[in-house]
Amino acid sequence: MLNIVSFNAQKILIRVGMLGLPLALAGTISTANAQTVLINEAEAARPNAPELSTRGISRGPGIKLIGSSEVIAKSFNLKFEFEPRGGARIDAKSIRLEYLKQPLIDLTDRVKGGIHDQVLELERFSVPAGAHALRIRVSDSEGREATQVVNLQAK
Repeated sequence: MLNIVSFNAQKILIRVGMLGLPLALAGTISTANAQTVLINEAEAARPNAPELSTRGISRGPGIKLIGSSEVIAKSFNLKFEFEPRGGARIDAKSIRLEYLKQPLIDLTDRVKGGIHDQVLELERFSVPAGAHALRIRVSDSEGREATQVVNLQAK
């Protein structure tokens, strides 16, 4: 009799036989190639949200996409850097990532692990092939907000 007692990304504990004696650790499992779904098929199929045009001069933080907005649908990395202005600091808790569909889909919880100080870094994410409009929002310590829409082209 073989019984898996516990499983996590680092190890597996297996108990063998009627007495449930533990088997030596069965090695480690690599999650290096694991993908996190940023947008699923059902979400991508929803109708697009209407485009809002905003113009004007803002003293809010700068938002810069590092890399290309053209990504491989099955696995991509994406990085945003935030630039505070006027001596303010980036409020990391204010960072939001939204998928512009009807109704709006908040992706922030899916990417929370990638938020560090002045950076949002998405690693090993996947989306369905096609065009995906994402809106990123950030505020600074002075309460000034900045918003940018990024149109991902997933192949």
